[in-house]
Amino acid sequence: MTRIALMGAGGKMGVRLSKNLIDSPYDVEHIEISEAGRERLAQKAGLQSVAGTDNIGEADVVLLAVPDRMIGKIAHSIIDDVKPGAALVVLDAAAPYAGEMPKRDDVTYFCSHPCHPPIFDFTPDEAVQRDFFGGIDAPQGIVCALIQGPEEHYALCEDIAKRIYGPVSRSHRCTLEQIAILEPALSESVGATMCMALREAADKAEAMGVPKDAAHDFLLGHMKILLAIAFDIFPEGKLSDGAIHAVNQAKPRIFKEDWLDNIFSTEAVRQSVIDICHPEGIDT
Repeated sequence: MTRIALMGAGGKMGVRLSKNLIDSPYDVEHIEISEAGRERLAQKAGLQSVAGTDNIGEADVVLLAVPDRMIGKIAHSIIDDVKPGAALVVLDAAAPYAGEMPKRDDVTYFCSHPCHPPIFDFTPDEAVQRDFFGGIDAPQGIVCALIQGPEEHYALCEDIAKRIYGPVSRSHRCTLEQIAILEPALSESVGATMCMALREAADKAEAMGVPKDAAHDFLLGHMKILLAIAFDIFPEGKLSDGAIHAVNQAKPRIFKEDWLDNIFSTEAVRQSVIDICHPEGIDT
């Protein structure tokens, strides 16, 4: 039986993963250094954990469910005890893309990350609709990259990824750089920023006298049809002449001309992941 060492099992993400591995065909050892995390895992998942990594050398797969800023440090602390041919699985591209992983040619490195449930899911099931994060009821896509290691390890690590993020609708094989482009560049630098800007705009409308509920209903309702048109979900839909005029007038006032290059250049993506791994160096 394949043995998994799940590090950070009592954290928010670790508990999610631990629950989804309960009925898997894998033998899982849950590792959590904090007492609060061990209590959380016991309460929320009914699972016991150990505080140390004494058995890490017995693991076929080491699953690092820890913060980005800690991945490199933890990987370096355990790498000498990891057996040859084992796989280290990280849940984000930041640390490996920033060069934080230790040099070890006889160990596989694999990265996987959830896409989260899509906005356009037409199931009437309320539980599915309210699973915003994924990993409980709502199907979601995932992205996976074999950073280094034998090709046969891809299938094993992808299967683990499908289980920890399940239910999974689609699994996309990418390169490590492509996952770094997806996050942080696409989903956070652009997506999260625009979402926060939309909320700021709704707050501005409210400050100008528009009732809050009216502003939210109006904006979120328009976002549904606008996103459906923009992403070809509603191919017969088209922007009105007035909407096109408003976009053409507003876009140069909101966005710098070279904003895409500033966000998606190789240098910008690499600097972003370095900042994520070393937040102490970011000016606040």
